[in-house]
Amino acid sequence: MTDAFPTRTNVPRGLFDFEQLPETDQSFENALAKARAGERLGVADGVELLTTGTETDTIDLQRMELVLEAADHRRADVCGEDVTFVANLNNNVTTACNVGCLFCNFKDPAGQFEADYQGEMGGFTKTPAESREIVRDALEMGIYEVCSVSGLHPGFALNDEHHEILASAEEPVNYKPPEAYNVSPGTYVEQMAAMSADGAHLHSMTPEEAYHASRGTDWTYEKIYRELKDAGLASVPGTAAEILVDEVREAICPGKIDTQGWLDAMEAAANVGLDTTATIMYGHVENEMHRILHLEKIRALQERTGNITEFVPLSFIHQNTPLKEKGMVDSGASRAEDLLMIAVSRLYLDNIDNIQSSWVKYGDEHGLAMLNAGANDFMGTILSEEITKRAGGQYGEVRTFDEYVDMITSIGRVPVERSTDYRQKRRIDPDVRPAGPMLGPKADGTPMFTKKTPTAD
Repeated sequence: MTDAFPTRTNVPRGLFDFEQLPETDQSFENALAKARAGERLGVADGVELLTTGTETDTIDLQRMELVLEAADHRRADVCGEDVTFVANLNNNVTTACNVGCLFCNFKDPAGQFEADYQGEMGGFTKTPAESREIVRDALEMGIYEVCSVSGLHPGFALNDEHHEILASAEEPVNYKPPEAYNVSPGTYVEQMAAMSADGAHLHSMTPEEAYHASRGTDWTYEKIYRELKDAGLASVPGTAAEILVDEVREAICPGKIDTQGWLDAMEAAANVGLDTTATIMYGHVENEMHRILHLEKIRALQERTGNITEFVPLSFIHQNTPLKEKGMVDSGASRAEDLLMIAVSRLYLDNIDNIQSSWVKYGDEHGLAMLNAGANDFMGTILSEEITKRAGGQYGEVRTFDEYVDMITSIGRVPVERSTDYRQKRRIDPDVRPAGPMLGPKADGTPMFTKKTPTAD
């Protein structure tokens, strides 16, 4: 990301002929007045705020400050001065994937994992037993959330019945039997049971993974999520959303489920009683109209379900991705665009209380700035973050409780440990050090790294 505040697009001119463009008949002044008054914003209002006025191709810094101020006031009204974070671990099961999304450098071609492959392999696949051991070690440290988002391994299936269906198909959909690979990931049900071990809150199975767990069948998303919930799944990450406008998805991830498929899966998860989160990945080929149309769909989804606990803007990390290599983008979002994305998310999503600032994407200094632009949550301890790191992320993979307390108090806010679903919260006294997690099944306030460290990938 750059410190400059130049044009609002990082896409080479003329590369995409999108139908949806950031053009409105609204004015910035009217949109800002509605935001300040707490009125529900429409699409045109959101576009005007996100662009600081569509009449130019540049971001107006004075107008931007007015948008940030309005968002910060709304944050204070909704959330007060608390800044929340969670004690969590990422445990991604496999990097094997054949979907070919152009924004992703996490994946490794699945053929490299086959037993007869003779070349060099740089990725990984974990068995359910290995996942279980990683989670148990993390719980000993006081961690209680396990977040898992994985590649779409062709040997992955929902359960044994799913394996039988795929194996007997004349033309199986992205499938090879597990015995074709050096390491089998097991089934999704087995991995869910392993990663929810001993009381861990398992946050896993994106809509794209749910589709993979149903491929080649007529199973509904509700069936998939109900069986996964029975196996230990506790909530669903709303990633794989990218931009919920099909003309953008066709450009950056044509092999993924479409917008309606993502929405259907998320609604199904809600219908079986699972909390969800929601995300946007911005700063690649899309424009501001696409971003606001995405927010509109998320807000409508929340109207129908009421189960979205947080919204997470994810700034595109461009360095090591096919989009950059193919010349489809020349950078990610600017810092101004990041601030405006957080702010307008707060103002537009009037039915979602929690907006997250991702230090993995933004870094500490920029991430803290988001907390004065509408965000109230500062992510989690993570302990492993392969996806952003492989794309070129440079902000590390670990934050301790003491680091959180120092950063949050440095901007005059209150550090608060929270559960995944935000139903449990604990304010942390900054004068009592060292700080450690208290909300997990084995958490007793001991700092994480004085206990056993999780098994390395």
